[in-house]
Amino acid sequence: MPLISMDRNSSEAQIKQLMNQNYDLISKKRWEGILDCKKRFLNNEDPCACENLHADVLESWYRSREFGINPYIKLTKPQLNHDEFEEILEENSKLIQVIKPLINTFKSMAILTCGYILYLCNRDGVFLLQEGEMMRMTTEGLVWNESTIGTCVHSLCVRLKRPVQLMGPEHYCVALNDLIASAAPIMNENGDVIATLILSQPLMDKPWLDSFQNLNSHTLGLITSLAVAAEGQLKLIKSNKSLKESYQNLKIAHESLSLSHATIKAISNFLDEGIIAIDRAGTIIHTNHEGARILKIEIGDQNRNISEFLCSHSRLMSAIEEGRSTSIEEPLCIENDEHSYIIHIQPIFSPNTEYIDVAVLRFNHVEKINAMVVSRSGAVANYNFEDLVGKSKELKRSIEYAQRFANLSDNILLIGESGTGKELFAQAIHNAYRLQGPFIAVNCAAMPRELIESELFGYEGGSFTGAERSGRPGKIELANGGTLFLDEIGDMPLEIQAVLLRTLEDKQVMRVGGRRYKKVDFRLISATNKDLYSMVKEKQYREDLYFRLSVLTINIPPLRNRGNDIEILSKHFIEKYCNKQGWKIPKVSPETQKIINEYKWPGNVRQLQNAMTYAVNTAQKGQINPDNLPNYIMIDSNSIDNNTTVNDEMLRLDNLEKIAIETALLRSDNNMDRAVEILGISRSTLYRKLKDYQIQH
Repeated sequence: MPLISMDRNSSEAQIKQLMNQNYDLISKKRWEGILDCKKRFLNNEDPCACENLHADVLESWYRSREFGINPYIKLTKPQLNHDEFEEILEENSKLIQVIKPLINTFKSMAILTCGYILYLCNRDGVFLLQEGEMMRMTTEGLVWNESTIGTCVHSLCVRLKRPVQLMGPEHYCVALNDLIASAAPIMNENGDVIATLILSQPLMDKPWLDSFQNLNSHTLGLITSLAVAAEGQLKLIKSNKSLKESYQNLKIAHESLSLSHATIKAISNFLDEGIIAIDRAGTIIHTNHEGARILKIEIGDQNRNISEFLCSHSRLMSAIEEGRSTSIEEPLCIENDEHSYIIHIQPIFSPNTEYIDVAVLRFNHVEKINAMVVSRSGAVANYNFEDLVGKSKELKRSIEYAQRFANLSDNILLIGESGTGKELFAQAIHNAYRLQGPFIAVNCAAMPRELIESELFGYEGGSFTGAERSGRPGKIELANGGTLFLDEIGDMPLEIQAVLLRTLEDKQVMRVGGRRYKKVDFRLISATNKDLYSMVKEKQYREDLYFRLSVLTINIPPLRNRGNDIEILSKHFIEKYCNKQGWKIPKVSPETQKIINEYKWPGNVRQLQNAMTYAVNTAQKGQINPDNLPNYIMIDSNSIDNNTTVNDEMLRLDNLEKIAIETALLRSDNNMDRAVEILGISRSTLYRKLKDYQIQH
């Protein structure tokens, strides 16, 4: 948690120094240490020996506990009624009037439209103002401070009188675990904190990555700069109107405006987005460092026109003339190279006319936007080869092939029954080959036939009814620089197979409704539980695509052919689940283990994991017995005879019917058409039974 002291009269150079200083960077080891400290604290254990947690945070945790705050409470319950809230807004009206224009300045540069939300709170933690894309709740009447929700950036900022940044679990309440928050104090002339500015954003799965930490340092610099600018404006409002003081007011106003200008300029130059302002004729009148770098021009280079960098079919100027904020995707032609950018347009109108005087343009490289989309959607590979549990020679052979193939660039085809872990293999291969790139997984059987083309290849704006105005990249585009994993590749429609084949051959993709190809660089891993070669012979699958996909083939063995791995995996899943819940690990009775080992596991590893989760949750007195296993295992087991442990309740017809439906869903991998075929009933009957028996599918 960076705890920063800062001179309230910071110049541009001081602000830059703040944003570039050596922050208390968080390593993977320290992050895991913080998570462990929080877990022990919530379990009423003493985490005081935790070297990864700052003393100020830990002391705040203990104060929060003394206040009697439940760390699992919901944070949306108001503490003030409407009249009380309106009274506080009136008391802070001048402060709100000062902050609003500053926020609007940064909004014009789209700072608050990239997953952030900005709050203004009074000293007591009452929310006075909020702006940003992530607004999800009504803040009227909410009071967030140490005595209401426990440890938070607001309370630490007020207590320490300096900027503060908290990472997810450092907050007291678990509801804030997925956020990172930065706060800076707004002080009066006596040095007392009168309010705080708080900037919040989603916390990444891997907060120790350099790119995320750099962004956090800029975030803290941004919020501190806003607070400093606000203090200067407040001094103006409180000044008297005498002639002597008017001169001083002008001096303060000049200093405040200079500081605001320096602040905005410093922040603008630290953005990794290109910011370019043009007049109505397209002449470039301002650009930040990144904007100049994109166009390969010098800052302050006069008489350059944006049209010099646009392609012949550009829509930029016509979009500006529409006079509204919008985003378009366009290529820029710079020194004979073409690069695609998402351009956000913010027109600024003359106060005296209806004409657009200036347009502020924000440039984001398409690849960067795609990477952000991938990161926010959770498209990451979490498994490595060491996570593949098992000692059987069949599994070891498959792992050996996968490790050997991982270092090659050829396409890989994974063949195995549902639930054998094909995606785990794909993730492990990706992490060994292109760890820094995106991992995009697509289930070809789960996508509606009419949408699969646009999902894979993307579409241009206006291509069909319901299409987004600015278009959308497809999964193949998002996989650029990484791995595309096509699961259930045997279910891909024939008409799409031809388009995919062309993409694999040319490494280019054209969006639906598009007019030009985009180069893509990705490694393809596909998977199937079907016999593709037989499908080729029966003309149900393209032969040329099959041979393109199966350059390198890995067969993943079913669980029933992996010998002692069943017992190893069952104990592994039990231990893993109990450790996650913080429970004592139960023993497995010999009779139960025998049933587990001898069962055929048609759903393979996935089914085994689900069965062990069920067993742990139904076990009592620290032991898993046969009656703790799912009913279908007992029904399917060969051990059912007059001496079996199956109870009478399990043999009820309604229970048997429920078990039959669950087993059919398991064997069909939740494919409704296949399940009704196995059960011999209609689709409508199956859906009715699912509802009657409350079966999740």
